[in-house]
Amino acid sequence: MSVTGESRPDSRPLQAHAFQADVAKLLHLMVHSVYSDKSVFLRELIANAADACERLRYEAIAEPKLLGDDPKPRITLAADADNRTLAVEDNGIGMSRDEMVEALGTIARSGTKAFIDRLAAADGGAEDSALIGRFGVGFYSAFMVAERVDVISRRAGTEATWLWSSDGKGTFSVTELPAAAMRRGTRVTLHLTEDAKSYTERFTLERLVKAQSGHVPVPIALIEKPGAEAAEISDGAALWAKPKSDITPGDYTDFYRSIAGQFDDPALTVHFRAEGRQDYTTLFFVPGSRPFDLFDPDRKGRIKLYVKRVFITDDADMLPRYLRFVRGLVDSADLPLNVSREKIQESPLLAAIRKGASNRVLSELERVAEKEPVAYAKIWDTFGAVLKEGIYEDSERRDALLALARFKTTASADAWRSLKDYVGALRPNQTAIYYLAGDDLDRLKASPQLEGFRARGVEVLLLPDPVDSFWVMAGVSFDGKPFKSITQGAADLAAIARADAKQEAQPEAAPSVKIFVAFLKSTLGDAVSDVRISDRLTDSAVCLVAPDSGPDRALEKILASAGRLPSARKPILEVNPRHALIAALAALGDGERAFKEDAAHLLFDEARVLDGEHPADARSFSNRLARVLERGLRRQPASGAA
Repeated sequence: MSVTGESRPDSRPLQAHAFQADVAKLLHLMVHSVYSDKSVFLRELIANAADACERLRYEAIAEPKLLGDDPKPRITLAADADNRTLAVEDNGIGMSRDEMVEALGTIARSGTKAFIDRLAAADGGAEDSALIGRFGVGFYSAFMVAERVDVISRRAGTEATWLWSSDGKGTFSVTELPAAAMRRGTRVTLHLTEDAKSYTERFTLERLVKAQSGHVPVPIALIEKPGAEAAEISDGAALWAKPKSDITPGDYTDFYRSIAGQFDDPALTVHFRAEGRQDYTTLFFVPGSRPFDLFDPDRKGRIKLYVKRVFITDDADMLPRYLRFVRGLVDSADLPLNVSREKIQESPLLAAIRKGASNRVLSELERVAEKEPVAYAKIWDTFGAVLKEGIYEDSERRDALLALARFKTTASADAWRSLKDYVGALRPNQTAIYYLAGDDLDRLKASPQLEGFRARGVEVLLLPDPVDSFWVMAGVSFDGKPFKSITQGAADLAAIARADAKQEAQPEAAPSVKIFVAFLKSTLGDAVSDVRISDRLTDSAVCLVAPDSGPDRALEKILASAGRLPSARKPILEVNPRHALIAALAALGDGERAFKEDAAHLLFDEARVLDGEHPADARSFSNRLARVLERGLRRQPASGAA
């Protein structure tokens, strides 16, 4: 049956159904907030039609009779200016009555997602996947331009034809039509609003299709008015199969937005064809902004796998998990069309493709890092926290990832620095790459543990991402230099001269300070594993560090909060022997023992606060602070005294 622009086909009495949501409010939000450009409705409907054709091609691999005498996929647009309608028809998989009610009657529950879920369940998995229509909201963009939407559909392999109709204000109807009303596939007819009648004009439709959907791998034809011949306006040639010289930046951007479900511009496009032992094409995009699921606990990628342009799956694990932000596809000419998901995962051919594709993405990132440092800085700023997962997980590519890594440091806290830059600025006798890990960059910049390193001009990496605490502990090194936390063990700074050559060597700690340090250790007891004189402090009185063995302070906190450690190990309290407060406390006699005990606990709590923690006991901290303040006030001269 050809596509027409009729207002409504003959049907049996309608049965009204309520949407499974507060659709009046939700659709209003959709059409006024989700989409800023009304014309995207056409792209969304064409994308849904293309998905339906792709789904049919996939199911026809196992059941060829579904194609019948109409094997070539197509999408047809039919405009009727007189009746102010626009129809989008495909000869794809179609929908049954139940699929219509489920897919079109529930916001954010698309047939595409249900199809993928069903495939995953059949293969013994429960993986969530994504086609263009993964979120199930694209169809409803039609209500931005239509006062009523009619959907006629007939599922492949069946005789029943169904009509779904709604004005988008709270209810919809589904009724059966005569079998002859529709061949296999789906027709969506939009009864356009007065201000949307331009969408029946040939020029407008051709422009939108070429601008938004020229990449769709299904031919698109246009019927300009009822009775006119269909004219092809898009040949359905897959964008990734075209020579790169024939593809404009706008083509790439439009394809990226469709395949990624995002509205930004790609920061990097990686399009190449491999020939030789494996013949495959890849088209990858690094997004310009973070995808919403970047930190999904499952850490799944969003790379589609095609075999000879037939969609197979989008969870074939085509790239390492630390490249999960990359969007795009791989099209293989060598894999069999009837390959199962289990065989995909076990296929040595796919393993070779995966390795080649992963290496190509990293090599493109290396090229951008070298040739376009400003552009690369933006990529790293957006995805660096995820790329660093590879340093921990991928020992084979660790050196390449370390070279790609960028850091904020004490030498340049506002700009990214590479490890090559860091090693090039090593101080004489410096044998390690020093770092400070935590959960807040501003707190790291103000950490007292940095003082001795700053005094000697030693650059320290500032690592605020959770993954940093793990990869630095994996025995990694760069240019022969190991990574060393400045919050663990002794600072080992004695061999590195201070940056100010005129500054005299610091005198040894006074005997009274050594006695006070012993007093601190006995007073604090089990709260600390040790109290010792520090060579890393220059301005602060105290700080906390971790013992020489085991994780550093940042990793300890992460493991303890995740229940992987019963509790963090007892820290070491380091004391600055040259600080005026420490010297004054050390000079107090035995008659001030109670005050010194309060001071000892307050110093420990001060160190905890500087380390991003709370006082060990809030009530005791408050009481001690009050006693110390009262003592200070009692020793002040009376107001007005001479």
